[in-house]
Amino acid sequence: MKTIKIGHLYPKLLNIYGDIGNIITLQKRCRWRGINVIVDEIGVGESITNHDIYFIGGGQDIQQIEVSKELQKHKEFLTSERDRGAVFLGICGGYQLMGHYYQPHNGDKLEGISLLDAYTVAGNKRFIGNVTVQINQITPNTLVGFENHSGLTYLQGDTKPIGNVIVGNGNNGADKTEGARYKNVFGTYLHGSFLPKNPHFADYLLELALGEKLEPLDDFIETKTHNNLVKKAY
Repeated sequence: MKTIKIGHLYPKLLNIYGDIGNIITLQKRCRWRGINVIVDEIGVGESITNHDIYFIGGGQDIQQIEVSKELQKHKEFLTSERDRGAVFLGICGGYQLMGHYYQPHNGDKLEGISLLDAYTVAGNKRFIGNVTVQINQITPNTLVGFENHSGLTYLQGDTKPIGNVIVGNGNNGADKTEGARYKNVFGTYLHGSFLPKNPHFADYLLELALGEKLEPLDDFIETKTHNNLVKKAY
């Protein structure tokens, strides 16, 4: 039996808007295929060992401050994990901390771990509402979710957006991009949870982690739910 190991980073601090649903989705879609799943919840002060997938959710600025400091202890290791091909998914605050830094309106710059060549600064407007994103690498070629952020994220170098915004604001409200990818590191502002609404993207992450194609599941209900949210404005 195949086994996938998932490292859930700081779930007690970064878990808003149902971000735990992303972990549940990965677990279920593995188990329905007979793939064993091990989920390790990694807290502050704990060591991080090798995993196939790493997940970090969203949170408020005060929680991000603590996680930012903690992540610096593991920056070298997590960078080596990225470079060997491990899969990372960061949502909102977790996405921001996978870049170089997040600069809030008030307070010190929060250092990220530079898994993505990106940076985030606080904006004057809060982006709230449904989002639809056009993507190219998988089918269906849309992603849906719910954004609630004031951070403006800008991508650089070899870090590219996951897709282009059809409805909503995305990374910064100006360049019509959403999310980021470098190697197998993905960041996005999409909550709701993200993966239950986009089971095709969950499978894409699992296939990257396993290095092979997965047998399709009966996703009639999931696909219908996804399609009902495509281009739906808030």
